[in-house]
This record gives sequence, C-alpha cells and structure tokens, in this order.
Amino acid sequence: MLDYDEEARRYDASRGGEPRARAAADAVERLLPGGPCVVLDIACGTGIVTERLRRPGRTMVGVDRSPGMLGLAGRRMPGGVVRGDATGLPFAAASVDAVVIVWLLHLLPDPEAVLAEAARVLRPGGVLITTVDKNDAYFTEDSDIGRITAELRHRYAPLVSDSSARVFAAAADLGLEPTGRTEFPGIGQGRSPRKWCEAIDAGLISWCTHASPDQVADVRRQLAALPDQDVARPDPQYRFAALDLKA
Repeated sequence: MLDYDEEARRYDASRGGEPRARAAADAVERLLPGGPCVVLDIACGTGIVTERLRRPGRTMVGVDRSPGMLGLAGRRMPGGVVRGDATGLPFAAASVDAVVIVWLLHLLPDPEAVLAEAARVLRPGGVLITTVDKNDAYFTEDSDIGRITAELRHRYAPLVSDSSARVFAAAADLGLEPTGRTEFPGIGQGRSPRKWCEAIDAGLISWCTHASPDQVADVRRQLAALPDQDVARPDPQYRFAALDLKA
C-alpha cells in the first residue's frame, strides 16, 4: 500500500484533480439525504471531495489515519477533520446520518471490518455510500480495448474486495440494504492503446499477471496494432452504491 503521508502533496494531481473530485462529489450528492444531517467521510484523504459536500445545515466530518493527508484536508475544512482508523472510528454508535467511503474498500483485505464500523456509527435509517467495482470502471463503455482484453479480464480477473457482490453480502449481515446507485467519470483518465501496453509492461494490470506470457503477448500485440495509438479511449466510469441501515 502507498505511503500516504509521502504521497499527500501529489495525490490530487495524480488522480484527476479538481475535475474528478467535482464529478465524485456530484455523484455522492445524488445519494445523500436532504435536509440537516451529519455526514462522515471515511478515509477523506486531502478533503478534496469532502469540502464539496458542505451545505447549510449539513455537517461534514472527514476522518483519515494519515497525518499528511489530514494536514491538507484541515486547510480545506478547518475544524472539520479527525484522525482515526476506518476499523476503529472515534465516533459514538448511531451518531451520524450518512457515511461516505470513496476508493477505500478495494485497497483492503478485510472490507467487512470497515463496513461494520460504518454501520455502527450510522443512525437507524442512515445511508452508507461507497465506491464499488473499481476494476470494472475502464470497461463500462464499449471500446476496442475492452473487446481485445475481455477474455483475459473475465478469465483471470482476481477476486477483489470492493466487488458489489461481496460488499452487498457483508452489508446484508449488518442490516444494510442497497437503495441506489450512480456513476461518475474519471475525467481525463481514459487510456490510449499505447498507455495500456505500457501499463501491462510495467506489471500494473492484475489480470495480465495471472495469465500466461503467451496470452499476454497476444493481447499486447493486438493493442499495439490498433489505430490511433495515442488517442485515449472513454474515461473510466466509477460506481457508487447507497445502502440504507434498517430502522
């Protein structure tokens, strides 16, 4: 896992910056309850999304365990951030109306522990909003790259901790039920065929690391033969799921 203290200063710029943060916040907004409420953003990072969710009558609180990240988040939200771990939140049970989790579950071997903490701090009737299925984001829309890579992706896709199936199964055990979904674009993050080849060569594509060298070489040859080698294909479409805690 990244050293987020070290990564903090370049984190936003390397992940879509203000445009992607705005798109993510707009998507979360579509799933949040209306009216006065307390919203907890778990693993808020630099606060670039959290600050965009502030509204009159809505109290936003960001929590993160990285001092480097919280230093930046604190500048965006003075007095609105707390240091803490997602598996042991420094909040009382049934104390918030909504919990937001953006790009955390896919990093964890045990997302169930984080979901349990989120359910603990939610009031009955509250909502948990989390990203899911991050690995599928680049292939939501049809593309030549998606068609070429489909067989390897489907055959060798690793088990991931943020899959909708796993998240919903764990949520059901906690009294959380799915009530809504939405998507948002990873603005400017679409990859060209050349960029896909570079990512494969660098060992960054999980389903290629599980396939045989011959299979990977064949896919890479097909990618390298595509037209418009430096033209980015569609931006990834990231997914949010909303789950309500039964009253």
